Parts: sequence; C-alpha cells; structure tokens
Amino acid sequence: MSVNIFDLFELAGRKQNAISLGLGDPDLPTPTHIVAAARQAIDEGRTGQAPATGLPELREAIARKLARDNGINVDPEHEVLVTTGGQEALFLLVQSLIEPGDEVLLPDPRYTSYDNAIELAGGKMVLVPTDEAHNFELDPDEVRRRITDRTKLLLLISPNNPTAGINTPEVVRRLAEIAIEHDLIVIADELYEKFVYDGYQHLSIGSLPGMRERTITLNGLSKTYAMTGWRIGYLAAPPDLIRTATALKQMVNVQAPTVSQWAAVAALDGPQDCVAEMRSIYDERRRLLMPALRGMGLTFGEPRGGLYIWVNVSSTGLDAATLSYRILDEADVLILPGTGFGDGWHDYMRMTILQPKDVLAEVVERMRTVIAPLAS
Repeated sequence: MSVNIFDLFELAGRKQNAISLGLGDPDLPTPTHIVAAARQAIDEGRTGQAPATGLPELREAIARKLARDNGINVDPEHEVLVTTGGQEALFLLVQSLIEPGDEVLLPDPRYTSYDNAIELAGGKMVLVPTDEAHNFELDPDEVRRRITDRTKLLLLISPNNPTAGINTPEVVRRLAEIAIEHDLIVIADELYEKFVYDGYQHLSIGSLPGMRERTITLNGLSKTYAMTGWRIGYLAAPPDLIRTATALKQMVNVQAPTVSQWAAVAALDGPQDCVAEMRSIYDERRRLLMPALRGMGLTFGEPRGGLYIWVNVSSTGLDAATLSYRILDEADVLILPGTGFGDGWHDYMRMTILQPKDVLAEVVERMRTVIAPLAS
C-alpha cells in the first residue's frame, strides 16, 4: 500500500476524534515565568529590532547555559548566533559549511530535514546504520569505516529523533577521537538533551579536549521549555562560521522574534525546576506505553532519551505505512511510519509521548483493536 505522511495528516484532519502521536510538538504549556517575561517585554516596549546575531542579553544567557550545563565555554559576542528555531539553525550551518561534493556522515534513521539541507548545498549524505539490538546507538567502528578523503562533517543527534536512542559518554569520547584523527567537523544536535531517562547521561562532545574548535553545537528552546511556537534556536560555533551563518540569516529573515528572545533569557536564566517536572511527566508516559506495546507483540530499542518510541511492527505482518493507515482509518490514531525518517525503515513507526497519560491509555486500547486480529 502506498501511503505517505501527507496522506495521513490529511486523513487525520478529516476525523473529529483523531488522537495525534505524529508531530513532535510538546503538549505541555510554556512555563509561566517565561510567558510573564514576554508580557513584560511588550509592556515595556522592548519589541524593536535586535541584532542579527541575537540580543546581547540572550547570547550571554546562552553562553552561561553552555558553561553551566555542557562544559562548553564560548564568547557570546563572536561564537553564538540566535536563530529562528532549530530548523533554521540546521539550514544555516549546513549552507555555511558544505561545498559541492563534501560528504556528511549521519545516523540512519534520522531527522530528514538534514537530508534536504545537505542536498541543497550539493553535499553527499553517507548514512551510518544503527539498529534495535544496540538501542540505535551510533557505532564508532561503523563511522570509521565510512570515512573517505571527501568526508567533512559528522552529524550527531543525541538523544535521537526518531529512535530515542542516545550516544553514551563512552561512545561520544570514541567519536571525538575519530573526529580529531580524521580532521572532521562535528555538528552536535542537542535539542533533546534535557530528556534523558533511567540514569543515562548526556555528554556534549564540544566539551572534550580538542573538540571545541571543531564542534558546532545546535540547540533551541522548543523542546526543553515547551516553546515550539516561540521560534528560538541557536548555534555555538567558531567565529568564522558564525559570521558566515549570520550573513545568510540576514538575507532570510534578519533576526529571531525580539519578544521571544526576551522570553528565552528568562527561560535560560530562570528557575529550571520546570524542566525536571516536564522530564518526570514524559518519563511516566513512556513507562505507560512500553509494557503496553510489548503486550501487543511489538518491540523497540530502549527509549533512553527524547520524546519518542521507535516501534518495530514487523510482527503484525504489515509494513509500517499500511499499519499506520489502518490504525488511523479504523482507530482514529495518527502515528507516523518510519519511512518518513529514512527510506529503508518500512518496519518501524514513530510514536510520540506528547499526550496526557489518560489519552495514551485510550491510544493503547484503540491500537489493540487493530493489532490483535493481526496476531491471531
């Protein structure tokens, strides 16, 4: 059955009772102190144009955050760029770095917006396989085997979208050694860094010896602070790249929204207990879903981080696109097939954990009505 993601979203839009586990937008509200900071900025008239690189106050807050949380020390004036969300950040850095013919190593599956940006820049994607048996962690030996004299970049996404896998500190250290040995630039996409579970740890590769000058750290506030619509992302990188990316940004949209930038200052410098509360809520949701999915005969790599579960549906006898369509058509639940995250992932679906527990419990019951007959 030929089904694409756009077909599924169109069908979901026609259903009055559809439950969406599709988009990765947090369902929790933006914390109140962040909203209050935006209101105060409006009331005080702090709404005018900001520098293309971002408000100095926000760049300084980002630098403090990177030093405090990630062990990365940057110059806020020359090594930080505020972007209009993480999506723009990835586009700007790829266009700034890639020349036609350059090879980019990236994990498979992955967030495929990178595919589009790399293709537009004339680069060549070199996919590094990951698998369920190893919880979709990147294997340094697989990375090393794919390096050629054209390899320029290594992309790390940890926690990963869509797999919820992470790169453990041991693996990150091995990858850093490879990057130094082969003179690779590393893009560290750390958008989900605050949502790591079961005692696992996130290690920023840019904090390791010899890596600061060859690492671009990409992050944003959309996931950590439930600020998807506020559109604040950022890059921390060497000055030359920041200058190039800023010049591109000025041609695209000049600056990130000023009011959102003031809210972002409050997010980064304000109380962080809201992040811990969100992580606890997401953890409870994944713990509800995991045994329920196993009970339906489905498997998955251990979801060690992020906001997703990457579910293997091969036991149903249907490919993921067909099963996604049936679950939506018959049970009014939207789940995206794995082919939206790499052409070869016909046996997987990406489920989000971005609905309340009672809604997720309803999702489980609806899914059972479709999957149970397939197992009989």
